[in-house]
Amino acid sequence: MTAFLLTIPEFHLFFMPTVVPVFSAVLAYASEDVAAFQEILPTILLVAGLVLGLVVLPAFIILMIVGYLVYTNVLKRGVNEDWGRHCSIDEPRHVQMYDEGMAWHERMLAHCREVHIVRDGLNLYGEYYDFGSDCCVIFLPGRMESLHYSYYFNQAYESLGVNLLSIDPRAHGLSDGEYNTVGFEESKDIIAWSKFIHDEFGVRKIMLHGVCIGAAGGMLACTDPDCPDYVAGLIADGMFVNFGESMKEHLIERKKPVFTLGFINFWMRFFTKHSMKKGPVDRITGFRKSLLMLHSRADKYSVPKLAQKLYDLCPSERKKIVWFDDSQHSMIRYDHTADYDAEVIAFAKETFDIKD
Repeated sequence: MTAFLLTIPEFHLFFMPTVVPVFSAVLAYASEDVAAFQEILPTILLVAGLVLGLVVLPAFIILMIVGYLVYTNVLKRGVNEDWGRHCSIDEPRHVQMYDEGMAWHERMLAHCREVHIVRDGLNLYGEYYDFGSDCCVIFLPGRMESLHYSYYFNQAYESLGVNLLSIDPRAHGLSDGEYNTVGFEESKDIIAWSKFIHDEFGVRKIMLHGVCIGAAGGMLACTDPDCPDYVAGLIADGMFVNFGESMKEHLIERKKPVFTLGFINFWMRFFTKHSMKKGPVDRITGFRKSLLMLHSRADKYSVPKLAQKLYDLCPSERKKIVWFDDSQHSMIRYDHTADYDAEVIAFAKETFDIKD
């Protein structure tokens, strides 16, 4: 049991700060008086065993349980249609966005066809809107959102006449899957979708548009060696450096201990083989496509100074960052629709080489 615990980084994080100072003090005493130390050694071992068995180990187990509960609550699909094709948050602004998007979808039904691919043993579902173009935008929703969420953002492209692909990410909407992997496996799904519409519909050039985790997945896709050259650019709305940093800000906001992040991440590594301490910041130095970053200075979860760090690290010669002053995370288009859409349209025209 002890040997197993010592292989867990989170056990070191919790246990070592407690043990090392005590162990150092014991060694110092032993070096001064060996005979006396030998006499009290059994007592020391007994006390150490009691502390480990009655205090440290139970506390560690409790923290592991807490980490599991938080992880599964945040990144595992639940029951009762959680992460389904409905409005994810019963809040007036989100409901308005959802309703506007559904109205757009109703207007575009004549152009819509259901599409489906299989990757990693999962059935993934989407909707392809064909407007007769050889260019296509793939919208990448964030956590808890299905393809219905993309409708609200698809409106920005209506005047351009480009094709649109709305997708249910793995573990969302109608798609299979149990876990959100904060962009890692989603990025490979994005590449699979890109190849599908290129081969099936003759799409010449593709642009990605992602929000939050969708933006992270887009960045990871664009820097994957398997990403095709015809995936030409990325719009990243509220992109984080890694999900761990975003999770940390959530813990701080809720006045929860930040050190529990290590235990939460343990379960992510256990179930998905990915770490939330990795993300776009580890890959953006390999980004060579076109990039438009849209970010709010009031974003609590994708911290602005870290967004600026991402932008500065990006080596692409075709990059731009646009700041908005007062929007919450993922709410920039709602608060600044005209300015947001103008930036999106200008970037899409440049990426797709669309002339006025």
